[in-house]
Amino acid sequence: MSDKNSFDVIVIGSGPGGYVAAIRAAQLGMKVACVEMRETLGGTCLNIGCIPSKALLQASEKYHEAQHGLEAMGIKASGVKLDLKGMMKHKDDVVESNTKGIEFLFKKNKVTHLHGRGEVLEAGKVKVSDGKGAGEYEAESIIIATGSDVITLPGIEIDEKKIVSSTGALELKKVPKTMIVIGGGVIGLEMGAVWSRLGADVTVVEYLDQILPGMDGEVRKEATKIFKKQGLNFKTSSKVTSAKNTSKGVELMVEPAAGGDAEKLSADIVLMAIGRKPYTDGLGLENAGVELDERGRVKVDEFFESSVEGIYAIGDVIAGPMLAHKAEDEGVILAEMLAGESGHINYDMIPGIVYTWPEVANVGKTEEELKDAGIKYNAGKFPFMANGRARAMNAVDGFVKILADAETDRILGAHMIGPNAGDLMAEVVSVMEFDGTAEDIARTCHSHPTLTEVVKEAALAVHKRPIHI
Repeated sequence: MSDKNSFDVIVIGSGPGGYVAAIRAAQLGMKVACVEMRETLGGTCLNIGCIPSKALLQASEKYHEAQHGLEAMGIKASGVKLDLKGMMKHKDDVVESNTKGIEFLFKKNKVTHLHGRGEVLEAGKVKVSDGKGAGEYEAESIIIATGSDVITLPGIEIDEKKIVSSTGALELKKVPKTMIVIGGGVIGLEMGAVWSRLGADVTVVEYLDQILPGMDGEVRKEATKIFKKQGLNFKTSSKVTSAKNTSKGVELMVEPAAGGDAEKLSADIVLMAIGRKPYTDGLGLENAGVELDERGRVKVDEFFESSVEGIYAIGDVIAGPMLAHKAEDEGVILAEMLAGESGHINYDMIPGIVYTWPEVANVGKTEEELKDAGIKYNAGKFPFMANGRARAMNAVDGFVKILADAETDRILGAHMIGPNAGDLMAEVVSVMEFDGTAEDIARTCHSHPTLTEVVKEAALAVHKRPIHI
């Protein structure tokens, strides 16, 4: 095989895990190629996921604030109108600038972009097909970074017109009068919030008894209360058994999760947001001898290596939270290990964020998990209502809660709902990475007046000595 078709590393997938792994490997002196079947780089996250959804969340929040929030600050805005086409252009422009940014980084770092669908033929060999033909390439190391895809309920077909996934929800041509969101997790709440702010009557149907599965119980209750106040409707402990397209929209049959009489609900648009599955179809992994687990994820060891030597996997296709920043860290660590360096990731310290307003953020253990494990802890909680900057912003909903080991004071988890919670969480994660304590945060000088003081006060509250409440 020619030198042109031979690489040290071939990465399949150019999402956050894949493109970061490719760039880092190239920085470390390896000859790298990255395979991507989309016309643009960036994977789900940049094209139809994190980035476009945040663009719409930001824009819809500003629209909603202009309509309902500015008058309280002495700003009278009249004639505020929605230009949905313009808002979608903003979203598309943001996506384009980000994807072109990765093109630039690939050129800068001399990463070869192979356009087409990647398939692993065997250890060391990858076929790339682009519809016009196919080429074969060799590499010492192959990294699977193909991310994840949407899943639906049995018997319900996503057509991206009336029954949509997050992809279709980012492309609606008009604001629906009514929308039903199936799933009260991150994606469902974020996209539900966007269309609710723009004028849709949104109902979230969740199988469990509360929204935001897996998050801290107090945060889940507070989020429900705040989102209800904002106009979202919730049907918890409920399951959707069927969805049928009609001339007017979609008819759903919904039953109590525990069993009982079904009721019929109808909506113009139904958003399916019950989760995602690893994207491993068509990659040739099983033919190459790569073992998958019961959920279709690639089984890997602590070095991200699969059951086949030289074939690795990172991100959504392996176990762990399906989060872009988790995939990015894994990509960097794997590239460094392939270069003979060491790498480290602590899966207990990966933050999760819901970009509603207020934002929701979490890291580490919840109170429920600590109780189940029999771990003694102290909890400190402080409300944004008591913070000067939050009052000035007219953004006083929510709180910060810090959980610390009762003996060592080491921070075990933190849970926030409030303005800019996603940014505020970074301080706690940094302290946890250094095995820091609640007292470490409490004794660190925080600028005044800032929202970060809520984190400090929560740390003080762990020892029952907050100042401003």
